[in-house]
Parts: sequence; C-alpha cells; structure tokens
Amino acid sequence: MTSKKFDTKMRGYNQAEVGAFLNEVAATVAELTSQNRELQEEVRANEEKLKYFADLKDSLNKSILVAQEAADKVKNNAKKEAEITVREAQKQATDIVAAANEKANLVIERAAASTRKLTTETNDLKKQTRIFRQRLQVMLESQLEVVKSSEWDELLANDDISQYDEIEKILGSNLDKNSEGSVESTPIAEEQPSSQAPAPSNAAEPAAAKTVVIFPDGESK
Repeated sequence: MTSKKFDTKMRGYNQAEVGAFLNEVAATVAELTSQNRELQEEVRANEEKLKYFADLKDSLNKSILVAQEAADKVKNNAKKEAEITVREAQKQATDIVAAANEKANLVIERAAASTRKLTTETNDLKKQTRIFRQRLQVMLESQLEVVKSSEWDELLANDDISQYDEIEKILGSNLDKNSEGSVESTPIAEEQPSSQAPAPSNAAEPAAAKTVVIFPDGESK
C-alpha cells in the first residue's frame, strides 16, 4: 500500500498529505492484519482446547456411567448379601427358639413325670402308714385286752410254782390266739397296692406272732 503511486493533476491533493495518510493507513492495516493473525491463532488454540474439553467431557461421561453402573452393582450385591444374612439370622433364631422350646418341654415333661411319681409314692406311703397304724392299733388293743384279762389275777394269786409251765403254755396260747383273732377281725379301710407290700406291716406281724409273758418272779419265758 505504501508503494502505490497516483498521477498528479492540476489542483489535485497534496502528495505529502496523501503519502502520510497512506502510510498511516498502511500501518493500521498491518496492525489489523497482525491482530487478525493472532486472533486466528487464538481461535485455533481455543478450538483445540474446546475439542480437548469435549473429548474430556465424553470421557468423564463414560467414567460417570461406569462408576454409576459399578455403584449400582455394589448396591445390589450388598442388598442381596444383606437379605441372605437376614434370612440366615432368622433361620438361626428360629432354630435356637425351637431347640429351647423342645428342651423346655422335655424338662417340663420330666418334672411332671417326677411329680406324678413322687405323688404316687407319697400316696402309697400314706396308705402303708395308715395300714400299719390300723394293724398296730389292733395289736395293741388285743394285747391290752390280754393284760386286762382276769387270767392274770388268777395267775398272780396262785403260789404253786409247779404250775408255772402249764400256766405259761396255756396263757401263751391264749395270748397268741387273741392277738391273731383281733388282727384278722379288724377291717382295713384301704387295700395295700399289689405292686409293693408295705414295709411297716412286715415289721408288725412278727411282733403279733410272738407273745411275751411276764411272771411274778421277774423272769421272761
């Protein structure tokens, strides 16, 4: 632009001013051209940056999707594991409760059986005690009747020692007879259980079978 030449004419423009203006215009154009070049370079750089960020955005979006899928997978797995753990815990709790109930029922059944057995044994013992008491009462009453008998007075009134053996034989026979008759004639209120004989009655019967006679001289025959 600075090398541009114009023809001259009469009364034309001042060449110096035109040249100065052209120089100024040329400088402005050069400056604008330089700025335009810089702007174009900046635009290209920005476009490259924009492309980079666009690619980065796509990569981030993909990463976010992958992370979301992984998080969903972890969440689902954790939920499944939690459900499995809860089911196993419920099953274990049910088994423990069932075992405890079974053990408690077994203990209750054993306690009930033991209570029934103890009650039966207690009732049997009461029956045997009542039977023994009745038999003992009958035996004592029969012995008391023998003691109150007039034969004792007759025996004590007789001073003939030679008759002691005969009196002892007769009196002993009468005592045994009276004792056995008294025991057999007394009704028993309750029968003895067939499975087990009362222990006290065995001890009472030998006492009823043997009669002790006390003579005036203090000797036991």
